[in-house]
Amino acid sequence: MTHSPGQDIPPPPTYPGHPVEPAASLPLPVHPDTSAPAYPGTPDDTPPPPDTPDRPLASAPAYPGTADDAAPPPAYPAAPAVTAPPPAYPGTPDDTAPPYPGAPVSAAPAYPRAPAPPPPPGQLGPAPDPLPGRPEQHPHQMDFEQRRVHLTARQRGADATALSRLLVQVPAFLCSLAVVTGFASAFFGSAAWLPVTVWVLSGALVFHRPTESFLARRLLRLRVPTPAERARLEPVWREVTARAGVDHQRYELWIEESDDINAYAAAGHIVGVTTFSLNHLPNGQLAAALAHELGHHTGGHAWASLLGQWYAQPAELTWRAIRAMSRFALRVARVISLPATGVLVLLFGCGLLALVAAAWMVLLPMAVAPYLLALVNRRAELRADAHAAGLGFAHPLAGVLHTMRAHEEARYAAAGPRAPRAAGLAKLLSSHPDYADRLQRLQPYLDERPPR
Repeated sequence: MTHSPGQDIPPPPTYPGHPVEPAASLPLPVHPDTSAPAYPGTPDDTPPPPDTPDRPLASAPAYPGTADDAAPPPAYPAAPAVTAPPPAYPGTPDDTAPPYPGAPVSAAPAYPRAPAPPPPPGQLGPAPDPLPGRPEQHPHQMDFEQRRVHLTARQRGADATALSRLLVQVPAFLCSLAVVTGFASAFFGSAAWLPVTVWVLSGALVFHRPTESFLARRLLRLRVPTPAERARLEPVWREVTARAGVDHQRYELWIEESDDINAYAAAGHIVGVTTFSLNHLPNGQLAAALAHELGHHTGGHAWASLLGQWYAQPAELTWRAIRAMSRFALRVARVISLPATGVLVLLFGCGLLALVAAAWMVLLPMAVAPYLLALVNRRAELRADAHAAGLGFAHPLAGVLHTMRAHEEARYAAAGPRAPRAAGLAKLLSSHPDYADRLQRLQPYLDERPPR
């Protein structure tokens, strides 16, 4: 339908059930707002939507961060009410680990601390606090720990002293050989070579373990250590042999019942020590004494000495028999008559001169052999001292020598001013040097400048 300008627009038709209002009061139609809905947290300037008669008005859900005072979320049962502090690391004042919910509280393990820096040169550090109730330790008391042992390729040998000892014993060996040959010829005739050969080969018994055990028990009066003595002796002996690079099982330890400070090295594998040394010496001094005896073994002094004595036995026994027979004959001659005694002495003297003239090359060295053997023995003692000092036992060995000298002086003082002392030729027959001489030879090791 069209209308011309100036004509009035007719009102819209009315529908049944709709209230009719006057045309003058009708407002202009309001179009719906097309703006975006308000997000949570922004001010809402738009009016709320109209309520419908069949649906109640419901508020929009509150989002996190809005100003709505909503109820807090429920607390979870596993969440702690108080937050735990971060764990403390080693070096912080708090060394305990943080407690965890439901776990037992225990102390954290102690972490290793860095060692204190050493004091500057020329300045001593703080002295350690002595333990209460603990006696002061002897300066020669050592702590021996098990460690790796490096064995040397040369376990034993023969130094110049051992060879000199064998050389000095050659005249006695020749005399013994003559005696054995004479007796063998008298009793075995043409088969005399058999006992002579057996006697010559018997020197190998020096290194035979059962024979050594027999000699240790019967001749040297030694015994096997008890379990308690072995527990005291074994660690010290292991330390000595470890420093020397020697297998400790090559030698056997023995005990002598004696109140003297002494130790022994005999045959090929015997190492003995007195009960006084074992029970009264600190383990450092005991180790020094054992190192001294080990020096006799590694240098060949022990087996060379026993071998020389073994081969000299027939000659010595023959000489003792001749002396005993001569004394008996003189006693008988004195009982009979004085001229008979003179005749017997004359005959014995002529026979002795004839023997010396025939075998002076053998008998003369035998006459001076005791002095030469004593000289070699003193040299062997000094070499054994040097061996012990070279293993690091110079100071304990010096302590042992001072103690032995003090015991000797006390023994002389107890015996009185008339106590016999070695002097002159008797001093030349001594098998050990003076303590002053031995201490003087140890002085370079005590000054930490051993001789080369």
